[in-house]
Amino acid sequence: MIQLKAFNKKELEEFVSSGAFRQYDFLPITKHRAISQINNPRATEDQTLLILALYEGKLAGYVGCFPDYFVVEGQKVEYAWLSTLYVNPEFQKKRPAKKLLKKVFEEYGGRIAITEFTKEAEALYIIMGAFEDVFPKDGKRYYFRTDATGMIPEKKPKTRIGKPLFYVLDTVANSLISLKNLGVEEPKFKYEILDRADQESIDFVAGFSENRSAEEINTFIDNPWILEGKKEEKYFFSSFAGVFKYFWIKIYDDSNKLAGCLLLQLREGYLKIPYFFSKTDDERIVAFLSYFVILNKVKGFTCYHTGLNEAIQQSKVFPKIYERGFRREYLFHKQLLEELPEQFNPHFQDGDGDCMMT
Repeated sequence: MIQLKAFNKKELEEFVSSGAFRQYDFLPITKHRAISQINNPRATEDQTLLILALYEGKLAGYVGCFPDYFVVEGQKVEYAWLSTLYVNPEFQKKRPAKKLLKKVFEEYGGRIAITEFTKEAEALYIIMGAFEDVFPKDGKRYYFRTDATGMIPEKKPKTRIGKPLFYVLDTVANSLISLKNLGVEEPKFKYEILDRADQESIDFVAGFSENRSAEEINTFIDNPWILEGKKEEKYFFSSFAGVFKYFWIKIYDDSNKLAGCLLLQLREGYLKIPYFFSKTDDERIVAFLSYFVILNKVKGFTCYHTGLNEAIQQSKVFPKIYERGFRREYLFHKQLLEELPEQFNPHFQDGDGDCMMT
């Protein structure tokens, strides 16, 4: 019979610090991800962060919870994002996934949201009939360099024998692209690149009615889910990467007054803007991004900020060679939707949920 074990902040800290989380054939969480979950400023002491499904002492599966809340008319509506859901194929027939999800619903009173899910997971959520697809975000992914060496063998493993040829093709193509981009100059306006938000940025961001403050963003910058280094083979979600960095960008106007702040995340050559706070024109942001992309040899950039995407479309300097549309779906449990006002708009930024963490 499947047994479920839930962990709050204190219990998760003991589970990880004792090394007990390593006793299974695969890991239900990494140490640094657990530390990040424990330090989540939106998680209360009693909220569940991790649930294990055990069968005769073996780990049959697990689900991770990332607590969050909306402020509606001055009141907090607490809920949690599903951040991981994994089932050991050996125990698939015992349906641990459904048992884990039902336990999550019980722990949070049905106040659950999900995004960045796989097609397989989506099928399970739909079968359960508890979720509605709401608040989708349409975005763009821009490409700046060719990456046949990485992309083709990943999609078609049989082509791995051709990696040396792909490497030569990438080298030639990207050399030509670099020549074309020589005309993109460093911005003339004042800007700063920091590793986290400073006090000036914190004060600036406080003027925006967004879901997260700069202090909260700093907490997650300081406690990342992904570290630079070798992959943890026994953990099946993101944990390590060759390159994983955050950049806090400050953009100033012509009077040298702070006019915009951006959090950039660079992972293995691919860029995102989890958070974007601006009182300046988007053209200035595009000019900085154009320079940053070339300086850091960015391969691709995904953005769901509508106004910024419109400015990119009009830009003559943005160094994209190709683009395609992207859509991010959000699934909200029906109980959570019932507790939110009609016509509610979460005003999600790209990093809301657990998206800035991966």
